[in-house]
Amino acid sequence: MMRKRRKFWGWGWEDEGFDRAEQERLAALLAARFNLGEVLCAHPPRLEEIDLRAPRVSIPSSLQEICTTDPYERLNHSYGKSFRDLVRAWRRQYDNPVDVVALPRTEHELEAVLAWCDAKNLAAIPYGGGSSVVGGVEPPPAGRCPASVSIDLRCLDRVVEVDRLSRAAYIQAGVYGPALEEQLKPHGLTLRHFPQSFEFSTLGGWIATRSGGHYATLYTHIDEFVEALRVLTPKGWIETRRLPGSGAGPSPDRLWIGSEGILGIITAAWMRLQERPRFRANVSVKFPDFLRGAQAVRAIAQAGLYPSNLRLLDPTEALTAGAGDGLSAILVLAFESADHPLDPWMARALECCRDYGGVYDEEKWRTREDPGAGREGAAGAWRQAFLRGPYLRDALVGMGMISETFETAVTWDRFEELHQEVVETVDTALRQLCGGGQISCRFTHVYPDGPAPYYTIVAPSRGGDLLALWDAIKAAASESILTQGGTITHHHAVGRDHRPWYDRERPVGFANALIAAKKALDPHGILNPGVLIDG
Repeated sequence: MMRKRRKFWGWGWEDEGFDRAEQERLAALLAARFNLGEVLCAHPPRLEEIDLRAPRVSIPSSLQEICTTDPYERLNHSYGKSFRDLVRAWRRQYDNPVDVVALPRTEHELEAVLAWCDAKNLAAIPYGGGSSVVGGVEPPPAGRCPASVSIDLRCLDRVVEVDRLSRAAYIQAGVYGPALEEQLKPHGLTLRHFPQSFEFSTLGGWIATRSGGHYATLYTHIDEFVEALRVLTPKGWIETRRLPGSGAGPSPDRLWIGSEGILGIITAAWMRLQERPRFRANVSVKFPDFLRGAQAVRAIAQAGLYPSNLRLLDPTEALTAGAGDGLSAILVLAFESADHPLDPWMARALECCRDYGGVYDEEKWRTREDPGAGREGAAGAWRQAFLRGPYLRDALVGMGMISETFETAVTWDRFEELHQEVVETVDTALRQLCGGGQISCRFTHVYPDGPAPYYTIVAPSRGGDLLALWDAIKAAASESILTQGGTITHHHAVGRDHRPWYDRERPVGFANALIAAKKALDPHGILNPGVLIDG
């Protein structure tokens, strides 16, 4: 039987995404929305259309079984899934592809691959699931190294050990989200970390990029679930001690969480797990405007209620997702528990909503023991739009549209000013560069001291160069975020796309310490060169 394959040029499986009829309906909507006339749907690239450079290095005989120069594998590992990546793929532009894809089946084989890269000064790029939207998995520019090797741990995909008493598991880093949850299910446990890329990303990738997941409050990042790590560096193995907590100096785990593959390759981790939730309560709340909704969200976050979902959609975002009418902001609010009914928590959260003009259906929020709770109404519409978002972006790129997302986090005292400045700056850029466009916002995660706003842009290129327009809009948005006190990224990682602003955000002394750490662990600078720092 033929193995199901992922698109090398876009998101997901080759047989999934927007079909031709859906694309044509979308094209008609875009033409009307932006007064464009006819919007054409281009055909995605085929493998045989790509003029692929020959590999610049020969695979040693000892690694022939686990390394490949297969064209499909090389194309699939040369780009992530950022807008810039998709545009270049649709243009059939693979000027600097990876030379070799390594697929080690054991830690011993991984050692051999990394030793080969280190001896020959080959760029060694940990691939994860390849879902990076910030240029985090592509090779360094030509001339930086003799050749590049993409290291894919998809064969290291097992839950090795479950400690039911401590509610933790030792898990290999190459496991994809669905396979991980399937292996934990018989134990009645779950990691419950569901980023938008869940189906096409791995545990190791989540840890290396400080992935943001399912929980809108409390357990917002993968950080909270990491108990211990096992990492291979060019200087050898490092394994941290398994502990529920420690005050013994800086945490060694934190050196690799968010390191984006520049300090070592995460091969396995002990992860804190949870009981699978039984009780759920959810409701959608309508607010007269986005800022009134934000005030309610702040009250809930500071009340210590810790809902699993606290996602506020502005009117445009709600309309686009099919969760609202475009006139009101919508708050998708939910609680879940494996232990107890949730009525008191939800009742108090709704009190906070009423204080700021929130309106909801009183009959639709009681605690239910229902696995499908939260998959209907506004919450269900938002969830479906969330999961289809990457497929929509593929379709938009094929129509010559600019489709981008960017996110940040900022303290509550700065939020309103940042939000206003970002929206005005981006709206001005869209009008000047594209003759118009649409920007919308939602909160993905919320903390007692501030929110994580997430912005989505759709705009016509009107015949201009897509990448040049994207560069200008990206720069305008990023400058606005940084000058208003936000972070350049809350959960998308840094990669290559965010480097200019990350370099300005991080303290100089910390940058020097990170460079020193890389020199100690990766003296030849082969691991993901150009990401986070210059070695």
